[in-house]
Amino acid sequence: MNKEHSKEESQILKHRREKAKFLQDAGIPLYPNTFRKNTDIADILDKYGSFTVEQLEEVGNDFLVAGRIVALRSFGKVTFFHIQDHTGKIQVYAQRDLIGPENYKIFKKYDIGDIVGVKGGLFRTKTGELTIKAEHIELVTKSMRPLPEKYHGLKDVETRYRQRYVDLIVNPRAREIFIKRTQIVRFIRNFLDSKGFMEVETPMMQPIPGGATARPFETHHNALDMKLYLRIAPELYLKRLLVGGFERVYEINRNFRNEGISTQHNPEFTMLEFYMAYADFHMLMELTEELFSKLATEICGSPKITYQGQTVDLTPPWNKLSFYESLEKIGGLKPEDYQDYDRAKELVRKLGENAQVGEKLGKLQAKLFDILVEPKLIQPHFIYHYPTDISPLSRKNEQDPTITDRFELFITGREMANAFSELNDPFDQRARFEEQVKEKEAGDDEAHRMDEDYIRALEYGMPPAGGEGIGIDRLVMLLTDSPSIREVILFPLLRPEVASG
Repeated sequence: MNKEHSKEESQILKHRREKAKFLQDAGIPLYPNTFRKNTDIADILDKYGSFTVEQLEEVGNDFLVAGRIVALRSFGKVTFFHIQDHTGKIQVYAQRDLIGPENYKIFKKYDIGDIVGVKGGLFRTKTGELTIKAEHIELVTKSMRPLPEKYHGLKDVETRYRQRYVDLIVNPRAREIFIKRTQIVRFIRNFLDSKGFMEVETPMMQPIPGGATARPFETHHNALDMKLYLRIAPELYLKRLLVGGFERVYEINRNFRNEGISTQHNPEFTMLEFYMAYADFHMLMELTEELFSKLATEICGSPKITYQGQTVDLTPPWNKLSFYESLEKIGGLKPEDYQDYDRAKELVRKLGENAQVGEKLGKLQAKLFDILVEPKLIQPHFIYHYPTDISPLSRKNEQDPTITDRFELFITGREMANAFSELNDPFDQRARFEEQVKEKEAGDDEAHRMDEDYIRALEYGMPPAGGEGIGIDRLVMLLTDSPSIREVILFPLLRPEVASG
C-alpha cells in the first residue's frame, strides 16, 4: 500500500469514527440486536416484481427488511439507496418528511457498508424500479471501514482471497460460486443416498497417515504423548467399515497434504470418497458418468458445459484408454520409449523432470504421462490399468499382475477422480506395504507406511469392492468455470500478510 493510499484510508476511517461518535452521542446504539425482519429481499422481488403501480398500492406497508447499504444517492431531503441481504438487492426511498426530520438527520450519518433495518411499503419509481418507501430506518450494525468503490474480479486477487468477507459483499460472482458449491455437495449426497450409500465420518487425526502417497502434516497429542498426523485420505478407515459389514459408505470431508500451493492445489482440500462392496472399477466408471452428467444438468442446465472458453461434453459414455495406450496414442511414444528403464529415465530428464536414483519404472512412466498426456485430456477420459508399483492399494489385474484394475478420470487437463477395484488380499497388501517402506527408507517422503492394524482388518475378510475419490474443489471449479482452486475455497491458505508501513 502506497503512502498516499494509506493517508487517504486513515482520513476515511477517522471520518467514520466521527460519525459513529455523533450517533452514540445522539443515543443511537451502533450494534443493537433488536430489529427483526419478516421477509427476504428475493421474496419481495419474486412475489411483487410483476405488480403494477395500482396493485402495489394495495399491498400494505408492513415489510420489514434488513441489509447492507451498497449504494447511496442523496438529493437533500430525499435519498435513494440500495440494500443487499443474502438473497438479493433492492432500492429504498427515504424522504425527510416521511421518516421525520430528526430521524432523517440521523440517517444522513449512515454510510455505505452499514447494515440497516427498513420498514415500509412498495412502489415503483418513474423508471419503473420496484422500491421500498421507507417509513422507518434504523441502524443495525455500523461499518467502520469503507467498501471498495470499484471491485473487479481479476484485480487484487490477493485481497479477495485474504478478505473473503469483503469479496462476498461486493462481488456477486463470488457469492454465486459458493452457493453453487453448496448445491453441488447437496446433490452428491442425495445421489449417493439414493443408491443405498451411508454417509460416515472417520478420523481426521491418525497415528499412521495412509490411503494415498503424500507428505502429511504432523502434530502431537500431549495427554497421550504421541505423534499424530492430519489425514491425507480417509481410505483405510472407510475400508475397515467394509470389513465391519457396511457395504456402501461415503465421506465428504477435509484432507490435508503438506505440499505446494498452486491454482490446482491447496494444502487443505475437500474430497468425496465412497466404497461399494461387490463392485469393480468398471461399475464405478458407469456410476461416475451418471453422477457427473446429472450433476452438470442440475447445476448448469446441461451436460454440455463451458470451462475457460472450451466446451466440455459430460454426456456418457466417455472416452476410455489404458494407461499405456494413452502414452502411445496421445503422448506420441512407442513401447520401447516407456518400457525400457534407461530410455524412460532419459526421456523424463529431457522433458525437464527429475528422475530420482532407484526410481521404479512405473514412476517414470507416470511422469511421462503427466507431461505428455494429462494436459491434452480436455474431454472426459477414463485412463485405466495403471502400473502396479504406483498403485499400492489397488487390486492387480488377473491377466497381467504388472498392472492394476484402477482408473483415473481426467477433464480439462486435470485429474478429477481416482478409483480402483480394491485390494483385499492381506498377503499381497503386506508385500505392497513392505515395498513402500523400502521406498520411504530410500528417501521417498510420500511413500505409504506400514499399517499393521489395516492388514489385521483385511485378515478378518473384506468383501471384494470398488472405491473412488473425487476432488470436490476441482469439481466445483469445473462446474463454476473457475480457473483457480482459490476461487472455490472460502478461505484458502495464504502467506502471512506483510504489514504496510
